[in-house]
Amino acid sequence: MERISPLRKRIDEIDEQILRSLKERVEVCVTIGAIKREHKIPVTDASRENELNKRLRERATSLGLSHSHIQAVYREIVTMCKYVQERNAKT
Repeated sequence: MERISPLRKRIDEIDEQILRSLKERVEVCVTIGAIKREHKIPVTDASRENELNKRLRERATSLGLSHSHIQAVYREIVTMCKYVQERNAKT
């Protein structure tokens, strides 16, 4: 059990990094959303999402990760970021 504790501590550190990265991503998306509003561009950009999915598939595979799991995670991240852009459009 004592071998697990430092590994769990490392997972906690990684989770903190993930959360900080998500916060940064949301902040960038808020700025992008403002630019989109300014230029009357829709929040959803299917071609950009397709590019992202293709890049994620390739990268996940090269890292030995399940691309379907990575895509599921990113689907939620993109949904969160679109929500933030839409929410800020209403304020």
